[in-house]
Amino acid sequence: MHIELRHLRTIRAIHEAGGLAKAADLLRITQSALSHQIKGLEEQVGMELFGRRTKPMRLSAAGLRLLRVADRVLPEIEALEVEFDNLRHGSAGRLHIAIECHACFEWLLPVLELFRHTWNDVDVDIRPGLAFSAIEALERETVDVVITSDPEDIPGITFAPLFDYSPLFVAAAGHPLADKPFIEPEDFLGETLLTYPVDRSRLDVFSMLLEPAGVEPAAIRRVELTEVILLLVASGRGVTVLPDWVLREVKFHSDYITRPITEKGLTRRMFAACRAEDTAKPFMAHFTRLARTEAVKLQRGRSGMTAAPSPILTASGGQGQTTP
Repeated sequence: MHIELRHLRTIRAIHEAGGLAKAADLLRITQSALSHQIKGLEEQVGMELFGRRTKPMRLSAAGLRLLRVADRVLPEIEALEVEFDNLRHGSAGRLHIAIECHACFEWLLPVLELFRHTWNDVDVDIRPGLAFSAIEALERETVDVVITSDPEDIPGITFAPLFDYSPLFVAAAGHPLADKPFIEPEDFLGETLLTYPVDRSRLDVFSMLLEPAGVEPAAIRRVELTEVILLLVASGRGVTVLPDWVLREVKFHSDYITRPITEKGLTRRMFAACRAEDTAKPFMAHFTRLARTEAVKLQRGRSGMTAAPSPILTASGGQGQTTP
């Protein structure tokens, strides 16, 4: 037996209309074409599906069984058509994000909270476990966006600039280095450096400062959570280097001091990498806009004046950079 969707729609239309003429109008076909379709369907089933001598026209027991199938299947097909239409027009889809930046949760979660209010039909997820193979996961379509500060020249991958940030030194308020206007590599020689548990190549303090200078801290302590890092700093258990958006409240806290790294300071740029064909999707463009604006708000902190918006390149190039 070969049952098609048009057969299920026919059964439903006749049941709702109560006659062939009205059902044909609902289906937008001629009455003769509908009669021919019914005849062919009944030949497949091997029994009558309608009581033709009743008014309104009623389904037989076999017809009612087929109607139950139509009531289950057709709504799912119609919902699927709506989903596909939304996908074509960019109002639905998937936004699975991999982050190469351990501290990015601080600004990414507020961005996604705003994003979901507009794009409730977009499936959002964060995949932190893919940090060491994020770009490969993007190429395999395992994820849709990679948050990174290390842009590469990869065919089919676009790196959209988001915002500039500054890694800052943080120590307890009574620390001897509080007297210095800025921090130099040699200042870490006698210090316990508190870092996230990621490879050194992904930490700005190593890739941008200590390794080029050939300096090794007295000790390194790896800590998972930003809050715990700051707790240890405040209690004098070590010093740290964190991106400015993490320190929006710390700057005003009497337990801490923050200082720029080197006299000129350090500046990095964050990017959102995605597949080139996805850049035209409306929800992807909106996510990028939110990431640019909301992160800057965090950088400004509660005063709204502690940082200015960073100039963002309009092209996707840039120098290689490392994550905070």
